Formats: sequence, C-alpha cells, structure tokens
Amino acid sequence: MTTDIQSLKPDLSHLKGVRVIAAMSGGVDSSVVAALLKEAGADVIGVFLHVWDYNRDEVSGHGSCCSLDDAYDARRVCDQIGIPFYNMDMRENFRENVINPFIEDYETGRTPNPCERCNRFVKFGALLNAADELEAKYVATGHYVQRNDDEEGVHIYRGNDQIKDQSYFLATTNKQQVSRILFPVGHLQKDGTRILARHYDLMTAEKHESQDICFIPAGNRIAFLKKEGAEAGFRAGDIMDREGNILGRHQGIAHYTLGQRKGLGLPNGPWHVVELDGVTARVIVAPPEDALIREVNVSGTTWLRHIKAEEKVLSKVRYQMRPSPCKIQMDGSDTILIFDELQRPTAPGQVAAFYVGDELVGGGIVSSIIQ
Repeated sequence: MTTDIQSLKPDLSHLKGVRVIAAMSGGVDSSVVAALLKEAGADVIGVFLHVWDYNRDEVSGHGSCCSLDDAYDARRVCDQIGIPFYNMDMRENFRENVINPFIEDYETGRTPNPCERCNRFVKFGALLNAADELEAKYVATGHYVQRNDDEEGVHIYRGNDQIKDQSYFLATTNKQQVSRILFPVGHLQKDGTRILARHYDLMTAEKHESQDICFIPAGNRIAFLKKEGAEAGFRAGDIMDREGNILGRHQGIAHYTLGQRKGLGLPNGPWHVVELDGVTARVIVAPPEDALIREVNVSGTTWLRHIKAEEKVLSKVRYQMRPSPCKIQMDGSDTILIFDELQRPTAPGQVAAFYVGDELVGGGIVSSIIQ
C-alpha cells in the first residue's frame, strides 16, 4: 500500500516568505519540521540549542538530545535542505533554570519535571528572545501538539498520536508564547513523521529516539545527582508509616519519588511512598488504598483561555495519566484541583495540565497534595 505523501503534509502556505526559526534537536521530528517549512516557502533558520556538555561515554549506546552528535546531525540536515544554521549557547540559562532546580528538588523531596522547565525557560523563553533578534515571527518545534487559530485566539490541542502527545509539557506556557509557536508535525502519528523524513531523504529518518532525560542520557539519575553534589538528598533516614512506625532505613530521599511502589524492600507490603521530608530525611509510606489522592494544590497557574461555565474540565498530574474529570477552585494565586474520582498519587514538582476535551486550557506546578 502506497502512502499518500501529500495527505501527511500540513497546510503551511500562509508562511510563504515569513521568517520562522526551526528549533533543531538533531532528531527526526525537528528535521521534518524544517523540511516542511522550507518546502512551504518560509524563510527558515535552523537553530540548535547547546544546553549541556556530554562526554562520549554518557551518550554512547543511549542516545541523547542536544549532544555534540545531535548538533552535527542538525547542521547536516540544515545543509541538506538548504537553510542557515545557528548553534546557540544556552548552557548558562539551562544550568540556572533546569539543572539547579532539578538538584534542589531532589534534595528537598520534590520530583522535578525538567522537560517542562526547559520548554518554559529555554525553548519558549530564550529561544523566542533569539527569534526577536533574528526578526523571526515564529518558532517551530517538533512537539506532538496541535494548534488551531480562530477569532477567539490561539488554541492548543493534544497531538493526534496519543502515545507521543506532548501537550502536558506545554501546560505552563503562556498565551503570548504559544501565539508564536508552530507545531507542524502535531497532526501526525510518529510513523507518518518517519515516512515524511524518508520522502525528503533526511539523514535522520531512521535515527534512534532517546527516552531518557536529555542531560542524563544513560538514565542514571542517582549518579548524576551525586556528581552534581546533591548531598542533602543522600542523608540516611527512616522509612515510616503514617502512624510513626519505623519500617526500615534508607540512604537518601533522592532515591525515591512520591507514588513509588517498587524497590522499597519493606515487610508487610505492598507500600506506596506518600511523603518525602527533606528536613528530617524521612520517607513516609502507606498501603496502596491510603496512597490515592483526590485534591492537589497547584501554584503558578497559567491560563491559555477562559473556561466557560458549562465546560467540563479534565486534568492530568502525571505524564502517563489519562486526563480525568475534576473541579477547579481558585484560592488567590493558587489553584485547588479536585478530582471526581480518586487517582494514583503524583508528586510536588510535577505538572498539572488542564483540558476541555482535547484542548489544553492551562496548567501549573503541583505544590502539595491534600490528604
């Protein structure tokens, strides 16, 4: 069966002659984005963000995002399709807004979401500033997210590929930012993106996709934290139940995340981690039925559009979670999220994304769990 290539391509005719930055990661998704924009007649500039320095052993065999090899691939793709290429040094920004908070969170008992912070402060923060300097109207990325504009403004929807959907990580972007971001592959399934990559004969068409945190390509979070000097996260302490009974000992709260149920090694289980105390170095656990949550506090809430009274709101507070019905109450600058049904636990530091149907309408960061 022959695939209809034209049916896979989005209508980008409105971008003819418009200057657009293609955020190049060195992977297949951003490569296809650049090729689509070029074919549509946009004035495309490829930009690679140098955010972290890797050594060969870290990257070898694991894949990566934004390594030197990725920069080389991004440059080759830009050369291949005939667009300018810039390698921008974002290491200081990345250290300040992603790495340092990541370390601090694991020292204090939170579970960070580095992809969200990278999107908010680097890709859709500093990169949009760079777009201004380059006199570009838009930044285009390979995120699996869909955008639709109408008379009411910009609307952001989940990607058609429900497995690859990345709208969750955009929940803290603001209206001004999303108005300048394009997602040319958000309507595609991942297989469709690779078909287009082969159609354009891109050298990244078959490139392996890493699932690790970009600055920990080998996936060894503990080794990374120790290397970065997160001493407070590795103080030994007690593992206790909610009644104060000591069930065991641990070698640091950085080894745990809220909701964790595997690898605890405790008697009379199963147990779920329900609290991490960075002050006392205690890990608190509870039986699965007592670990479920209904309410969470959300801070730093950003709204992409106003929610109408008759609309039913859904939310997800973990990336792999299916959006679930909820109610939202505003308490000053904070938001209280109340699920209709009990949910598996999440952790402070994670994203809370709000939806109406498949439309992303806002979100924030989980600040605490209400038990």
